[in-house]
Amino acid sequence: MNKIQFSIDCRYFFVILAVLFSSYSIAQQKYVIDNSNHFWDKVQFGGGLGLGFGSGYTNVSVMPSAIYNINEIVAVGAGLQFGYLYQKNYYESFVWGGSLIGLVNPIPEIQLSAELEQVRVDTQYEARYDVYHNYYPSYSDSYWNTALYLGAGYRTKNVTIGARYDVLYNPNKSLYGSGFMPFVRVYF
Repeated sequence: MNKIQFSIDCRYFFVILAVLFSSYSIAQQKYVIDNSNHFWDKVQFGGGLGLGFGSGYTNVSVMPSAIYNINEIVAVGAGLQFGYLYQKNYYESFVWGGSLIGLVNPIPEIQLSAELEQVRVDTQYEARYDVYHNYYPSYSDSYWNTALYLGAGYRTKNVTIGARYDVLYNPNKSLYGSGFMPFVRVYF
């Protein structure tokens, strides 16, 4: 009787081992590492162009950027910024720098963003008289401007329209006249 019991127990043991090894081999087939490089398939390029002209005023800016889509919800990227501003009889300014950006799409139509921008501002002010005939001599001003924009926008395919706010905005040092700024963001 012991011999029969042992052979039945051994059969169950071998069946259990066979099931474990077969499921292990199936699991190994499901988790094959894909060594092909799909990095560039997840990269999008875009940015912005700005062009403004007025009575004695010129504003030209070029802001290329690229983002890497980690998944359908999160993307990270970097950008460059170049700008030229001119106000007749007042100043001429060159702006250059870069930024880091993070994008989150909690649902496909909504895009939240955080962007850290660091730009160099080099401005040459012309000598001038104000309306009260006070004289101001020419001078130069060069400084680094840091901005941290938090924003939200409506997204449709590759285009996002929204607004952002610079939480580090300082009216005495900021490059812009307001911390609040609308934007149109396009990536291809």
